[in-house]
Amino acid sequence: MDPAISDVKTWPVADPAPRRDLSVAADCAKIGSVTALLPLILLLVPAARAETPSREETAHFAALALKCATTEFPNKPDHVINDASDLERPSVAHPSFYGCFDWHSSVHGHWLMVRSLRLHPDLPDAAHLRSVLDVQLSTTAVAGEVAYLRQPQRVIFERTYGWAWLLKLAEELRGWDDPDAKRWSANLAPLTAEFVGRYESFLPKLTYPLRTGVHPNTAFALAFGLDYARAAGDKKLEDLIVERSKTYFGKDRDYPAAWEPGGEDFFSPALVEADLMRRVLSPDEFARWLDGFLPKLGRGGPKSLTTPAVVTDRSDPRIVHLDGLNLSRAFCLIGIASGLPAKDARRPELLDLAKRHMEATLPHVASGAYEGEHWLATYAMLALTAPER
Repeated sequence: MDPAISDVKTWPVADPAPRRDLSVAADCAKIGSVTALLPLILLLVPAARAETPSREETAHFAALALKCATTEFPNKPDHVINDASDLERPSVAHPSFYGCFDWHSSVHGHWLMVRSLRLHPDLPDAAHLRSVLDVQLSTTAVAGEVAYLRQPQRVIFERTYGWAWLLKLAEELRGWDDPDAKRWSANLAPLTAEFVGRYESFLPKLTYPLRTGVHPNTAFALAFGLDYARAAGDKKLEDLIVERSKTYFGKDRDYPAAWEPGGEDFFSPALVEADLMRRVLSPDEFARWLDGFLPKLGRGGPKSLTTPAVVTDRSDPRIVHLDGLNLSRAFCLIGIASGLPAKDARRPELLDLAKRHMEATLPHVASGAYEGEHWLATYAMLALTAPER
C-alpha cells in the first residue's frame, strides 16, 4: 500500500477518559453484557493505530453486529403489501436479513461480521458469529430472500442502497479464503445474481442520477457495484457502471459545496461522487476532474465539506445520521487521496481531514442509543479499513 495512505492507520485516537487496563471477560461479567461494554471501545485502542483495526475494537464492532443480527424488533420494513397474505413477520419475509431495524442495515451488519472474522479469525465471539452466519446465509434462508424479490411490487425494494450492500457482502465473501466463507458465498450466489440483474436492468433506464445524502444516492451504489464487478470478474457489469459513472458525473464542474450538509445526511453527495470517479479514471485524469469539480478540496476548503458535522441528539434516528456522515466523509476522503497521483499536494490535507472526521465520531459509535448502534459500526469499519473496502 502507498506509504501516504498507510499513514492514516497510525492516527492517535482521542481518549474520552483516562486509559486503563481492562479485561473484557471481567468487565462483561461486571456490567452484564458485551453490549454494555461497547462505549469503552476507544479505551482499548492503542495510542498508535495498527495497520488494521485492533482485535479488541474489531471484537466490539462485531458484537454490535451480532446483537443486531437476530433482533427482529423494532423493525422498519421496506414492504409493499400486495394482499392480506403479505402481512407477516420480518423474519418470515426475510429469513436472512430481518434484524438490525431494516433490511439494508441487516445486510451490512452481516458484512461487518464477515469482515471482522476475516481480519481477526480468533475473535472471542468467532464461533457465535460463524453459527449465526451459518443459519442466516443458509441455502434455505437465501431462497426465502430470492422468493420475496420475485413477488409483485418488489422492483424498487431497497433500490439502490440495499442492492449496493448486498453486493459488498458478496464481494467480501468472495475475497476470503476460508471454507465457511466459500460455502456462504455459494449459498448467497442466487441472491447476488438477482441484484446484479437489477443493476443491469435499472441503470440503462436511469436518465438522471440521484444526488442525495441518504439511501438512494446513485454514486454510492455505482461505487460498491463496481467494486463487486471487478472482484467477481463481471466485465458486463463493470463496463455498464463505468459508462454510467462517466455519463452521469464526468462533466460535473464547480459543485455547490455550500449546500452541504443536509440535516439528516449520512453521505456527502460531493465526496461520494468523487470517491466513485477515482475508481473509473486514471490518477492523472482524476486529478484534473477533481480540479474542476471541487477545486478547493485539499487546498483549505470548502469549509462546508471539511468541518465535521455536529450531532445534537444521538437518540434521534435522523439526526444521528450525521455521525454516519462524518465516517462516510472519512472513508471517501481516504479513497479520494488514494486515487490521486502519488505526489499530488492535496493528499496530506485529505488524510488529515479524514482523521478529524473520524475523531469526531469514533467515540460515539457505541452511544447506548439503538438508533445509531444498529449501523454506525459498519461505517466505522469502512473508515478504518479504507480504501481497501
